[in-house]
Amino acid sequence: MKIAIVYYSKTGNTKKVAELIAQGANIIENVEAKSMSIEEVDNEFLTEAKAVIFGSPTITGTFSWQIKQWLDTARTVKFGGKLGAVFATANYVGGGGEVAELALIAELLVKGMLVYSSGVAEGQPFIHFGPVCIQEGDEGQKERARIFGERIAKKTVELFN
Repeated sequence: MKIAIVYYSKTGNTKKVAELIAQGANIIENVEAKSMSIEEVDNEFLTEAKAVIFGSPTITGTFSWQIKQWLDTARTVKFGGKLGAVFATANYVGGGGEVAELALIAELLVKGMLVYSSGVAEGQPFIHFGPVCIQEGDEGQKERARIFGERIAKKTVELFN
């Protein structure tokens, strides 16, 4: 079962977090997770993916205009019915990462995606909207990103197997 992690990375931090999420997702049996920049999307893989996790740096308290433009113009992939999730990076605590995630979640809902974050349902660590890493993340934030990937993969298998 395929899971795509689609991101925009301005400095490389969001790319690093996307790779951590893919590592976590790939722990789950029969899951193939692949991270890809919006500049190098594998459309075939994305079309076949049952889940798509979107990541963005936080820019002026929201997700990047590059992700917004990509979502507005990506016409070859139908996102409706896929599981959707989000993550963000920020330069500092209080930089608006959670607001960026909520805005991105709204985009996914408009696309008809089923949105999941694991919230508090899976216990500690709680991941309310999606993980937020400060820059590339400290060790705790990196571990939370891996756990997030694993949880999204488990839910994808549960829903689509």
